[in-house]
Amino acid sequence: MQAVRVVDYEEPYELRTVPVPPADELGPHDLLVKVATASYCHTDGMVAAGVFGTQLPVTASHEGAGTVVRASSGSGFLVGDRVMCGLPFHPCGECGDCRRDGGGGEGKKGEEGQGRQQYCPRAKGHVGVHIDGCFAEYVRVDARFTTKLPEGVSLLDAAPLACAGRTVWRAIQQTNLQRGQWIALVGSGGGLGHLGIQFATKALGLRVLAIDARDGPLELSKELGAEAVLDARLGKSEVVEWAQIVTGGHGADATVVLADSPGACALGCAVTRMHGTVVQVAQPEEVCVPFQEIVFRDIRLKGSLLCSPAESRAMLEAVAEYGIEVKSDVFHGLESIEELMDMVNKGKIQGKAVILVDQGQIDDEK
Repeated sequence: MQAVRVVDYEEPYELRTVPVPPADELGPHDLLVKVATASYCHTDGMVAAGVFGTQLPVTASHEGAGTVVRASSGSGFLVGDRVMCGLPFHPCGECGDCRRDGGGGEGKKGEEGQGRQQYCPRAKGHVGVHIDGCFAEYVRVDARFTTKLPEGVSLLDAAPLACAGRTVWRAIQQTNLQRGQWIALVGSGGGLGHLGIQFATKALGLRVLAIDARDGPLELSKELGAEAVLDARLGKSEVVEWAQIVTGGHGADATVVLADSPGACALGCAVTRMHGTVVQVAQPEEVCVPFQEIVFRDIRLKGSLLCSPAESRAMLEAVAEYGIEVKSDVFHGLESIEELMDMVNKGKIQGKAVILVDQGQIDDEK
């Protein structure tokens, strides 16, 4: 099969011919998925740069969707199921994060608990990060983290949702806001942010304060329903002043930081009300926040990583029910990877960059 590979760090991807994962190597929780669509994520650039120490070569992309072609009898999946591929691969099942209570006790195992299985420190890796990913004709994934697609969610939309959707959905859930409260999204018009606006407004009834520093994403934030849109290029003090005004004088009740710029988290804290929560999703080398925000204003800073299996199902149900729109630039065939990366490097992608790997599966959906 054809696959887009990271062969050397800091070098362009290479399209190579590699074996299809053989049936006799599939474990009891493994699925073999015929990839229909796969997308590029910021984290893919980090993999290619060697940030995660990935053993090379490896097939790129951790955002994929397709159709199950092999499944074990106990996996809960059938051949022909349309799925959004899971990222974590072979968690240990015994650590605190794999257990229902989310801590170190003897709570019941299972996916319906606190939603922390994705943090398992003894997992064998993540698809497209440590092991072969979705920029290929076939991919092996863990059934426990893979999610069946409901009617109303297409394979084309499902690939970006596999990481971008799961990540921003859980981040917003971590704010514990109630309908009618204000949430600020710093980096509102990007691949995660444009989904976050819709999740917040359509599915959760939140009021969105959108913050970005680019003309296109600012306009997209308005189009998608943000109640207030602020240009970060105005400078921190003016953005904070306007945030106070539009929220009635107190600031956002919580903030999700999706931008990698050095001052993004500090800005996120500053536009958040005293005692509010800031969820850091972006992955700059260092997250820098003035001590006053944490000590004097009691801003609660937390991180968030992907969804648990139960959260993933809830996210897809929300996408189907509320008609969440996934903005994508579509590229045809794995051989288009060079064109895709050229667009990414020039900053010309709005939303997500998606490769249509198998046109036949898209045609079958229609």
